Amino acid sequence: MVEEWLARAMSDYNRASLEKKESYVASLHMPGPILADLVDWCFQSLPDEILVGIEVDNSKPHRDEVDELFKGADHRHGLFAGQGSIIGEAHLVNRGDSYSVHHLPEEWTDGLFTESRGARGARFTHWLHTHPNAPAIPSGADADAAQSTEGVDLILGVDFSPAGPLPWYDDIEGERRPLAKDEQKGEKEAENAGANRPRWRSRFFGRSDRRPVLGKAPTGHSIHGLELIAFHRSGVGINVIFVDEEGLPYGWPFQSDATE
Repeated sequence: MVEEWLARAMSDYNRASLEKKESYVASLHMPGPILADLVDWCFQSLPDEILVGIEVDNSKPHRDEVDELFKGADHRHGLFAGQGSIIGEAHLVNRGDSYSVHHLPEEWTDGLFTESRGARGARFTHWLHTHPNAPAIPSGADADAAQSTEGVDLILGVDFSPAGPLPWYDDIEGERRPLAKDEQKGEKEAENAGANRPRWRSRFFGRSDRRPVLGKAPTGHSIHGLELIAFHRSGVGINVIFVDEEGLPYGWPFQSDATE
């Protein structure tokens, strides 16, 4: 089970993924509990970046009806390693700044294959790293690191305050995919919403920042928004679908296909 706020966020994200399916050539299915772990690790590590190794479960293929619904006209088979299998596990492997986070500690590398697998030099199929106070859009360094990824790369962007020396950087081009972003709420409504907040939430408004707030991270930072994207090393985007324990997307059935 995942917390209610995250289940709603995943349902909204999946609905957008369905609407945008023609913009993608393949999809990646991620279980909700794994996303919950990724978000927790991200919040616990602020303001640092984190790098997460992700592996698929080859015994859990995508459900045919889900693949068919989210398949665009330009769908490609066999584009990346692990395609067609649901993500099975994730491991937090490094924490640091944008320059050091992609270089793995020795215990996470395979030694013999380090040079041929680039700076990350490890055994995971997919990789995710965070963008503290920056949109989930690949930088030049991200694109370079992705060249050694057999699967896909994911970026989780997080907008938080106080930003310190890292204010939100918004002047960047690319497809933005919000994962969670609260609408403006009043103080009274925020108080009434307390029962539905996840454990890291505190309140909707901080003392020095009047933007809407999703909640409080364990580090004390106020979280204003999240973004998530996935891309292949060739530069094409990969559509992320969040699924439950049965392999069905959160929000299923969607209104468009429920009435057909």
